[in-house]
Amino acid sequence: MAKNKQILVLPGDGIGPEIVAEARKVLDKVNDAFSLGLSFVEGHLGGSAIDVHGVPLADETLNIARDSAAILLGAVGGPKWDDLDHSVRPERGLLQIRSELKLFANLRPAVLYPQLADASTLKPEVVSGLDILIVRELTGGIYFGTPRGIRENENGEREGFNTYSYSESEIERIGRIAFEMASKRDKRLCSVDKANVLEATILWREVMDLIAPDYPEVELSHMYVDNAAMQLVREPKQFDVVVTGNMFGDILSDAAAMLTGSIGMLPSASLAKDGSGMYEPCHGSAPDIAGQGSANPFATILSAAMMLRYTLNVPEAADAIEASVGRVLDQGLRTPDIYSEGCTKAATSELGDAVVEELVSAMASG
Repeated sequence: MAKNKQILVLPGDGIGPEIVAEARKVLDKVNDAFSLGLSFVEGHLGGSAIDVHGVPLADETLNIARDSAAILLGAVGGPKWDDLDHSVRPERGLLQIRSELKLFANLRPAVLYPQLADASTLKPEVVSGLDILIVRELTGGIYFGTPRGIRENENGEREGFNTYSYSESEIERIGRIAFEMASKRDKRLCSVDKANVLEATILWREVMDLIAPDYPEVELSHMYVDNAAMQLVREPKQFDVVVTGNMFGDILSDAAAMLTGSIGMLPSASLAKDGSGMYEPCHGSAPDIAGQGSANPFATILSAAMMLRYTLNVPEAADAIEASVGRVLDQGLRTPDIYSEGCTKAATSELGDAVVEELVSAMASG
């Protein structure tokens, strides 16, 4: 287990505080049961940070983040802050903390729990057994490239412009993470690019091919992003690990989310080179349902499990959480996003309580 056991908790905005509260219940239980010695400190990011500190990411929060082993994040953003200048919107805080902490590797698993096969928009036979890992480069590409902005062109019109760029070293470090992940799974890696039209992704493909011989057990393939989007819907189980750039990964991982029945089921990890990381659900702040007690907490709870697995190196605790989520699904408890006929509607807090109860039961019998 990591020597530093401090966890920074950033509930964020919208449904963030509700779902993070349930993940904390679960973490508190495994912290006691496995004698992990974790400590927690809470802070603000996004809109809540603007309200408290006047900026989406305060220096004091960033300093605490640097001193922590991991961060558990809810979600950021909402209409309350939509009229602010782009440079100080809540989402800028999220991009800044990723950049400042060098969280370059975003792991987004898309796993279909068998209990939710009917919740997917695709036929059960197409998605049953789905288990994809999307490895997204997180601190480069068009989201961070410069120059960028809005300017007046020669015709007197305003035009927006962004720069899509990647260096060889940026591509290589995310590529090696993806190869290593694939080597521990089904040993198939698909690199997604747009090398037929974008020079930045011509280089991406070349670098992936250059490092492939270092992982002879992994089968590397390439696919254009438009085809990858189609194939995710057509035949998603053809994929094992997918590696791609920041923007493509953002889009494809959300598409993959719906294969699993709900984006409310998808966790994520954003890792630095030293293994520290930020863990958050793939979904947004959902301000339209904030405060209603109907948000699905499973993605955040499963993000906490990923934190235990990847940063804190206690896979047995992560396994216990994931198994408990499965048993709660077996009970038929559902929030509205995954509800189907014959199931029982449950509030956000009820699902968190149910996961804790399953943990307690498993430990008592084990």
